[in-house]
Amino acid sequence: MNWRLEIAVQTPAHSALGDVLSYTHPSPVAPGALVRVPLGRREVLGVVWSAQPAGADDGAAALELKPVGAVLDALPPLGAAWRDLVAFAARYYQRSLGEIALAALPPQLRDLSAVQLARRLKRQAAPAAAAASACVPALTPEQAQALARYETESGPFLLFGSTGSGKTEVYLQAVAALLEREPQAQALVMVPEINLTPQLEARFKDRFGSGAVVSLHSGMTNPQRLASWLAAHGATARIVLGTRMAVFASMPALKLIVVDEEHDPSYKQQEGARYSARDLAVWRGRREGAKVMLGSATPSLESWHQSRPAQGEDGGGRYARLAMPSRIGTAALPMVRLVDMGLQPPRTVLSAALLDAIGQRVARGEQSMVFLNRRGYAPVLACGDCDWKSECPHCSAFRVFHKIDRTLRCHHCGFTERVPRACPACGNPDIAPVGRGTERLEEHLGELFAGVRRPDGSPVRIARIDADSTRRQGALESQLAAVHAGEIDVLVGTQMIAKGHDFRRITLVAAANPDAALFSSDFRAPERLFGLLMQSAGRAGRDAAYLSAQGATAEMWVQTHHPRHPLFAALRRHDYPAFAQRELQERAAAGMPPFAFQALLRADARTQEAAQAFLNAASAAAEGLEGAQHVTRYSAVPHAIQRVANVERAQLLVESASRRALQRLLAAWQPLLHGLRKAPEGKGVIRWLVDVDPQSI
Repeated sequence: MNWRLEIAVQTPAHSALGDVLSYTHPSPVAPGALVRVPLGRREVLGVVWSAQPAGADDGAAALELKPVGAVLDALPPLGAAWRDLVAFAARYYQRSLGEIALAALPPQLRDLSAVQLARRLKRQAAPAAAAASACVPALTPEQAQALARYETESGPFLLFGSTGSGKTEVYLQAVAALLEREPQAQALVMVPEINLTPQLEARFKDRFGSGAVVSLHSGMTNPQRLASWLAAHGATARIVLGTRMAVFASMPALKLIVVDEEHDPSYKQQEGARYSARDLAVWRGRREGAKVMLGSATPSLESWHQSRPAQGEDGGGRYARLAMPSRIGTAALPMVRLVDMGLQPPRTVLSAALLDAIGQRVARGEQSMVFLNRRGYAPVLACGDCDWKSECPHCSAFRVFHKIDRTLRCHHCGFTERVPRACPACGNPDIAPVGRGTERLEEHLGELFAGVRRPDGSPVRIARIDADSTRRQGALESQLAAVHAGEIDVLVGTQMIAKGHDFRRITLVAAANPDAALFSSDFRAPERLFGLLMQSAGRAGRDAAYLSAQGATAEMWVQTHHPRHPLFAALRRHDYPAFAQRELQERAAAGMPPFAFQALLRADARTQEAAQAFLNAASAAAEGLEGAQHVTRYSAVPHAIQRVANVERAQLLVESASRRALQRLLAAWQPLLHGLRKAPEGKGVIRWLVDVDPQSI
């Protein structure tokens, strides 16, 4: 008897091929098993979703089904909980089942034959028992209270701890208690960015031993990712550390999920299936009976609202809020100083008072950090005679001037050219940079501090950490090591240096130019800015003993043209609850998340007119769909950067006070969108996608 297998293969949602494809096999295959199947002219990896005997009622259709090429039976099948997670993500984020399932597997697994995989599995190490080391620091009363509530309540939990309050130690001890209670259990710990994994990995390996811990992120080589995934899937690894992709790791004994810096936008995937790893972590914890702990000094407003205490008729949120407002030891949060740039001389980059404060710290052997969230030398190169600017010929954006290699580089499409010797439009040789990036700020500081000396008489050492300076493998690790060793006096960088790093000798942090986000069209911009400034401030004064020995106080300097803005008033007090209360009141009044639910229908086309015509036709087609009366559809508009790599981009926002109504509409909309793509309204459209719970609009 032949068996009919429904198999998930990697097909994008807009291909309209459906969630699973049917194949035949002479024997039953367990759901979750990996197989190799023919698809077109290729043989691809697939995941068996269901199997049933090929009955007589299948008729001639069964005869046309292609047979499975091979079953990778050396690998235990992916569990029902993992398949449920993938199915939920595909359904909620409006993607195909196979697209989510196959993207969640390590790339190298797609190329291995059954024999190669079996050989690889034989090399896997035996499960390692995790044993906590003796060097466990004593808990503060706040840490102990948070852990006590975590142990006795079900969660999910929001660990709201100020920077330097010891959230990582809470994670470590929660994992240690779990593994002591259940030695075979597994824990997943997620961080938002790759550059935060090395120091976290070192702490976990010191505590639990290297054999019990593996990492999982896109910065690893394919063989490394496969080895880590197999260790997690086979329960060899007790602890998996990773970025957003790790939320899909196959962990059959998962009992705890930690999402550190849960507010970070990096947890939202911005290409392909646009899922939120933080939200999927909460769903996965509920499905698998695993406890979930979200941690942040500046939680997302969605999580903060979900952790609100019950008041009156409001029954409160679904999360339990664990508060740790104090820093460990006697370290105080840095004093925030606002510099009114409106009172400074024109074209001032760094105020005289700030430069003096940095100079004093250099003279005492302390470290300072200057934060500017714009890389490159200058955002624009311009001609003063004819108004030529370094526009990208392929994007509606300017190419950034990078002085270090004398290039103009588009940060959207990657188009790069050498800097012209004269203006391409009028021949004027005096083309000049406009604005400042981290590269120019680094140069400027070098000029200003050329005569300043360190305590040993040597010159000031300035370093820059951004996406350009850390391109080479190992560059970031070596630069961070130099900062930790005290070899750097002034560190300049983008948001890469603002998050999570435990710099012990930094006593001053400065934000050079944060005003742009105050008046952005994106309603989430103030939330992101406040979080970034609070996180930046948290890099200063983390070591109370060092501050005391230096006789110094930690400071955060903010240069702004709007010193009376309410955001800065809350920042000066380190008062996240006050900031969140004001923002939530404004969002409630405007009917914005978390009091409403949103999705974007995006279209890429050869012309802006074609993209908007497709979106407006899609909006009209949705009129009679189930739930449409409860969903507001706005007009199609261009993206903020409407052209990238010669592709025009437009978007249409849909919004509802009911998540259920929005999901019903999106599900019913899918077949209409597939049809429109092939209709005259879809002419010129290259691709379309649905972005559920978008992080930027």
